[in-house]
Amino acid sequence: MDEMTQLRELRSDAPVPDRATLAPGRKRLTDAIEGRSRRTLRLRADWRIASLGAVVAITAAALFVTQIVDTSDPRQSGPATVAGDLDLSSPAAALGEAADFLERQEVPPEPRSDQWIYLREENPDQEKQWKEVPAEIREEMSMSYSPDSWIPYDDKAAENDESDTDYRTARESYRIAAGLPEAPEALLAELRKVFPTGDGPDGPREDKDAHSFRALTVLLESYPLPPDALARIYRAMATVKGIGVTDHLIRDASGRQVIAVTRAYDANNRTEILIDPVDYSYAGRRDVVTRSHELTGPEGTEPIRYKRGDILMDVARTRAAVVDAKGQKP
Repeated sequence: MDEMTQLRELRSDAPVPDRATLAPGRKRLTDAIEGRSRRTLRLRADWRIASLGAVVAITAAALFVTQIVDTSDPRQSGPATVAGDLDLSSPAAALGEAADFLERQEVPPEPRSDQWIYLREENPDQEKQWKEVPAEIREEMSMSYSPDSWIPYDDKAAENDESDTDYRTARESYRIAAGLPEAPEALLAELRKVFPTGDGPDGPREDKDAHSFRALTVLLESYPLPPDALARIYRAMATVKGIGVTDHLIRDASGRQVIAVTRAYDANNRTEILIDPVDYSYAGRRDVVTRSHELTGPEGTEPIRYKRGDILMDVARTRAAVVDAKGQKP
């Protein structure tokens, strides 16, 4: 029995807010909430502290600061019909198989500038944890829980915002992906330029492979991506040092069975990129504890204890589509 699928799934989530609804004094918090769709991996440690409910003084901010949601078109999978055909013996086999499939798909037209990207994320604990945010914070920010979000495909204001070097709009991401070179080494070098690295609050400067993996992950979470570009991305990902693949399908936050491509990001934890086993679209991401340990919080608080197999973050992308208006569902 897979212990990863038996342990509780812990994660908070929040919808992308409208800047106009937030008071000027909360601009920094607003920008962080918008970063939910930007998927910056730099803030992972802060998220872990908040997600396990540690510190009263920072709970509300931390719940929002590092939420991440974005992009893909996973359909309902039927893994029972494909599991026997999947080759999960190695990252090269699994991702190569996905790339072969995607290269045979027709490339749809690029979305129009006036269209929107609809995204739906599933997590059994989302609504429960959202309700744990103090009511006065929710009321002040005029926000409510919803797994659905809409982002404009062409967002010129966001394109001009250089405060987050990991963020690219849906249109930017589509065109970056479409222009990536075929050779894995050249593709990874290009993405490291697009998503630069540097020293941050969570630790020392990334090494080359960690940088490549982060850049790939950020782009993978964008929607839509041309299928031939996604194929090149998967082939390049298979070459990154430290990449692994779980040798069986796992259950995601919505209960679907998915492929998990893995990479450790420190001695205690790993990231799992989830892929639909039917159409090989990006299906979500989770962070999993690989070694029991403690995380020391602010002075006067109890340390947070993590057990091997704990799920720190669990995002299941269950729907994504290009639509003609904000609020429209496919």
